[in-house]
Amino acid sequence: MKLRHFLAVCTLLLSTLAQAADCPRIVSQSPYITRTLEWLGRGDCIVGVSRYDPLPLARTGGVIDPDPVAIGDLEPDVVIYSEWTSADTAALVTPSGAVALRVGGFKGMAGVESMLREIGRTSAVGDIEKRVTAFAGDWRAAAARVDSRQRRILILSACSNAPYSFGRGTTLFELFTAAGFVVVADHENIRNFRPEQPDGDVAAWIAERRPDLLFALQDRRSESCNPAIAQPGVPILPLTGEHFTHPGPGFLKGLEELRQMIAEFGA
Repeated sequence: MKLRHFLAVCTLLLSTLAQAADCPRIVSQSPYITRTLEWLGRGDCIVGVSRYDPLPLARTGGVIDPDPVAIGDLEPDVVIYSEWTSADTAALVTPSGAVALRVGGFKGMAGVESMLREIGRTSAVGDIEKRVTAFAGDWRAAAARVDSRQRRILILSACSNAPYSFGRGTTLFELFTAAGFVVVADHENIRNFRPEQPDGDVAAWIAERRPDLLFALQDRRSESCNPAIAQPGVPILPLTGEHFTHPGPGFLKGLEELRQMIAEFGA
């Protein structure tokens, strides 16, 4: 009986050691990176996160201002940064011996898939190609289920005093276009509208584009968004911001929410 117990303990110990060897100590320097790691089954490998992350782990500074001391104290094997962290900053704050990885995801769905692949490889996910291929098929299928009716739309984040619009070259422009909408934003990337600036009149800009619908990406804690985007006769459909502004697997929840929203809206 004692021998059996001893063998069981040894087996458990060997299993734990093997699991630890396959689980590098990771610092995630952006919430969307954390979400991706959790989706890949690497959430338990995360030892530190940025100040913007809800996980109750050690804080390692911000996206553009990571804290080298806090990161070094965690003795990470891998530090994963957003592309918003400059390459020079990442090189400066990454401890000696640790792998530094910078990932994107904001400039198209190919970039999102590449981001998933890079994080998966760096965090030792064995079936990463299979996972990325499945995700690629899933988001395309989810987009195809949206009854867009080729409506003219704008995608806005408007829960602040300075609304901004997602234009050509952004991942959301591609995502909503794949869902069959005609995104009528005529600018590249993201455009901010600041009321104090000469071109900051978002209401006039929206009116000139004559959209059929406005999609407002909202913080789920917000009750309402900036009233400046309201236009007579143009419905505003709120969507959960975190499903769309964090590139990665959360897009699948976002597309399902979009499908349901459009179905309830009707003609």
